[in-house]
Amino acid sequence: MNISFEGKRILVTGAGQGIGKELALRLAKYKGQVFALSKTKKHLDTLVANDPKIQPICVDLRDWDATRKVVQNVLPIDLLVNNAAVACLSPFLNATPEAFDLTFDVNVKAVLNVSQVVARSMIERKSGGSIVNISSQAAHAALKDHSIYCSSKGALDMLSKVMALELGPHNIRVNSVGPTVVMTEMGKLGWSDPQKAQSMISKIPLGRFAEIDEVVDPVIYLLSDRSSMINGAFLAIDGGFLAA
Repeated sequence: MNISFEGKRILVTGAGQGIGKELALRLAKYKGQVFALSKTKKHLDTLVANDPKIQPICVDLRDWDATRKVVQNVLPIDLLVNNAAVACLSPFLNATPEAFDLTFDVNVKAVLNVSQVVARSMIERKSGGSIVNISSQAAHAALKDHSIYCSSKGALDMLSKVMALELGPHNIRVNSVGPTVVMTEMGKLGWSDPQKAQSMISKIPLGRFAEIDEVVDPVIYLLSDRSSMINGAFLAIDGGFLAA
């Protein structure tokens, strides 16, 4: 598929490592002007060393006001990927309010915050746009020790649908993707144990976890004009896990 984002200003959150990092690099390769947001400066330094055209933004998404300020400073934004996420894993009975607040602050509240700033600007400019939220198969299937994480991704999916409903009349499309396990640093938190990993793989019809590029490719498609009639969708990238 021949896709170009030339002339487009693109914001990717959680771009310091993992899926966000590879997505930022790919979008820059496709000639987009990429703004990469992360709270970890050393990760941003590494990213910019790989592609100096990428503009780094260092901010903690848990800080509502600081986040709004830095996002407003890089407007206008044409395309947005809310990728930043955390995973605090524990049995349900051991879940803490601190873990709940951290997870929902990053996985849900920050998406609301960043998207409000970007979408308001899109509406004022009458430019339209595309927003992709990185959800998870965990939004639709309960996973042991993932009570807070699953809850946050379920909330994110419903937020995505309401965003699509309200922003669609302004020609702003909002979709979410739901990857299965990807062995990024966050993925290793829950699935580095071979026995536990095999228990998950055995439930995936394709018999393996996803590669980072297999998540990046669908996001690229949803950002592009090739998906111009897709709005409010949840695209599972799970090898058939949710089909079982």
